[in-house]
Amino acid sequence: MLEINPISAFSDNYIWLLRRPGGAFAAVVDPGDAVPVIQRLRQDGLSLEAIMITHKHGDHVGGVKELKRIWPEAVVYGPAGEPIPALERALTDGDQIKLDGVAAEFLVLDVPGHTEGHIAYLGQDALFCGDTLFAAGCGRVFSGTHEQLHRSLQRIAALPPETRIYCAHEYTLDNLGFAAWVEPKNKDIAQRRREAEETRAGDRPTVPSRLGLELRTNPFLRSGEPAVVAAAERYAGRGLQSSAAVFKAIRTWKDREYD
Repeated sequence: MLEINPISAFSDNYIWLLRRPGGAFAAVVDPGDAVPVIQRLRQDGLSLEAIMITHKHGDHVGGVKELKRIWPEAVVYGPAGEPIPALERALTDGDQIKLDGVAAEFLVLDVPGHTEGHIAYLGQDALFCGDTLFAAGCGRVFSGTHEQLHRSLQRIAALPPETRIYCAHEYTLDNLGFAAWVEPKNKDIAQRRREAEETRAGDRPTVPSRLGLELRTNPFLRSGEPAVVAAAERYAGRGLQSSAAVFKAIRTWKDREYD
């Protein structure tokens, strides 16, 4: 069974460490900083088999070159549509990768919007989604478009509800605060917020989450829900005719008035 553990980086990033229990190899997802990865691999006596990148931003790729210098045999996987340092396997939607040392296989999903070429890795009931989907939130739109990000989130929403969501940041409490703005009567959001506060008080990660929980508490996956539509229309000051328009309104609302 695949073992997945977080490596904390910067103020709120998670670099995901993948390994097979008892194995000698590991893979890492989105190593923005090489130092904590090197420390963890050496501490655990692991060799690096693969570096899996979801998108181009520096806090996700900043450690790639140094990790390649120390473990030159590690293969760098990443999106074909973005400039990724030391990229060796350029990936597009539907590609599959097999990591023999970690004993895991992943399907590549195109999930643009946060950036123009963002990808995710799906396998072992886990989704490594970078900054596309967060616990109770989603990424800002930078070099992609709102329409792309909405489609990407709808695609993720169609996955099995038991899928574990491994995002790249500890933003959960902040995101739940905004979710409560959008749906103040949603009891699932209130309960999740209480649980997340307790988790963070114990200095524990709130992620991964489960997709089923996201579908009940994440406003960016709920753009067809009447309460979310009504809140988006109040913010926009007009009727909104599609879930994509609702999504854009609540993403803009969070950008301008909450973040």
